[in-house]
Amino acid sequence: MKLSRRGLFVIGLAGFMANVSLPALAGNVVVYAPPVLEDAVASGKPYLLDFSATWCGTCEAQERVLDGLQAESSAYNDIPILRVDWDTYRSGELVAALAIPRRSTLVMMLGENELGRVVAQTGKSAIAALLDLGL
Repeated sequence: MKLSRRGLFVIGLAGFMANVSLPALAGNVVVYAPPVLEDAVASGKPYLLDFSATWCGTCEAQERVLDGLQAESSAYNDIPILRVDWDTYRSGELVAALAIPRRSTLVMMLGENELGRVVAQTGKSAIAALLDLGL
């Protein structure tokens, strides 16, 4: 699904007005905030949106698989992961624009275009196949 320019503007404006701090996580994982998404879209490179919750067991399993795949391949490690906190953003513009059904959804993006997604899957091969779309 394609994000509209208006949608990206609204997302970016909300983040700017909230004066969001952008802490980095392990590896190439960054906490999602609208300005981070704008940078990812503008980069022209693929990126992964990881819709997760800290209390979600499936999300934790996906995180372990992603960490393992990034440790195995520098190519995977070059794909930025924007971790979107489900508890904060589940009713937000980004979730609505991409029709994200639930937490534990991984979406590979290139600019504003969705390349593929997996929902609630924790298998290494399924997640690797999704990352492969960004190579």
